[in-house]
Amino acid sequence: MNYKNFDFEAMEARIPKGEVRTRFAPSPTGYMHVGNLRTALYTWLIARNAGGSFILRIEDTDQGRFVEGATEVIYRTLTECGLTWDEGPDVGGPVAPYVQSERKDTYLPYAELLIEKGHAYYCFCEKTESEEDSGDFNRAADPCRNLSLDEAKARVAAGEPYVIRQKIPSEGSTTFHDAIYGDITVENSTLDDQVLIKRDGMPTYNFANVIDDHLMGITHVVRGSEYLSSAPKYNLLYESFGWAIPTYVHCSPVMRDQHNKMSKRHGDPSYEDLKALGYITPAILNYVTLLGWSPRGEQAEREIFSLQELAEIFDITGISKSPAIFDIVKLNYFNSEYIRAMTPEEFHAAALPYITSAGPEGMDTTLIASLLQQRCEKLTDIPAQLDFLKELPEYSIELYTNKKSKTDAAISLEMLNATLPILEGINDWTIDNIHDALINYATANEFKNAKVLWPVRIAMAGKTITPGGAFEIAYLLGKEEALRRIRKGIELLSAAN
Repeated sequence: MNYKNFDFEAMEARIPKGEVRTRFAPSPTGYMHVGNLRTALYTWLIARNAGGSFILRIEDTDQGRFVEGATEVIYRTLTECGLTWDEGPDVGGPVAPYVQSERKDTYLPYAELLIEKGHAYYCFCEKTESEEDSGDFNRAADPCRNLSLDEAKARVAAGEPYVIRQKIPSEGSTTFHDAIYGDITVENSTLDDQVLIKRDGMPTYNFANVIDDHLMGITHVVRGSEYLSSAPKYNLLYESFGWAIPTYVHCSPVMRDQHNKMSKRHGDPSYEDLKALGYITPAILNYVTLLGWSPRGEQAEREIFSLQELAEIFDITGISKSPAIFDIVKLNYFNSEYIRAMTPEEFHAAALPYITSAGPEGMDTTLIASLLQQRCEKLTDIPAQLDFLKELPEYSIELYTNKKSKTDAAISLEMLNATLPILEGINDWTIDNIHDALINYATANEFKNAKVLWPVRIAMAGKTITPGGAFEIAYLLGKEEALRRIRKGIELLSAAN
């Protein structure tokens, strides 16, 4: 569409005004890595804190990097995280469409308008994308920059392939303001004439961003600090059109360590990976929010927040310039705190798939969950804690020796021989009845409880650390299996003596 036939005024009239409007604009190129999730979080929190609108926009102009199913991952991740959007591809809105490839007829008229204004030009030079990406473009040597408009249009009309480039001023400097980094000034001579429209007619990421952000009324643009170098060129585009410049919020990178950024290529986890590793969504969100942001005032010393609480207190001034290091140990702490704070019903629902994969059928999963909740850092810890329920592991009789319980192999054999008939005599196999039978035996013989219970637990579990003690384990195993294991313990200890 020729820019002369394009209704710029109608596009301007659609722009919502009078509220904070933020956008999360991911590319459908893979999973949601931690840095991307943090950008989505900060963008959502800024909008919610101000009572504004959060927009989801899919930036799919780079079809070469498109990954099948990646858009669905974006939707699923945001939905799971509670980052609801007010406008987007699936819900519509006043400035639809919200997928860049569906807006492709919008960008060329704006690029042509820039050409007419003298802020862009047709370039017919052969140049590979890799050369463009390297920034190796000497605009002083570009013969197209100074072509007359009439000559350039004649070459376009003749069918000669071209790109449209931004015409950066040759002299002077550009200053832009960032909410985190303050005023930054760069010499225009250091900026390249970036491509706005590619040979296939599609816009570049940088150009489409500016056009869409303006036409969608975006007031705050949140992105990684790696885009700081592009900000001057964004500013010049806004100024060339005479548009208001949004508030820039550039966030420092999330680092794997002091020297390396997190990267999927290096095996660093995405949101989906963290879920698969047993981390729960509220803990992930809480921790990721604090990667580069901290609360102020009376909340300064606090660490645990719900998403709604974060929305109420989130302030851009709390975002740090310093890179944030992703600390898995710290995430483990957050996750364990959230797990412990769950209601028993919530934890049972979250833990059930892991419990059923580890324990034999027919066990009381509600009881198992209650035993696990205070002993669990991650949901994936559960199978290893329950493996003994399905099958008694091979174990050394050295486990029967415990100084605190004052037991050794000989004492343990004595205790198992004594408790076996007591347990055999229990008709109603309940935790309370098992408890009373064993404790009554210890009391009657003036033994410390541990002297009786340690050997019984080792015989039934074959390990020293278990969720629950002798009573709960015996109940979960059922009478027949519990007694079988105690007899097995007697057999092992007898053979060793």
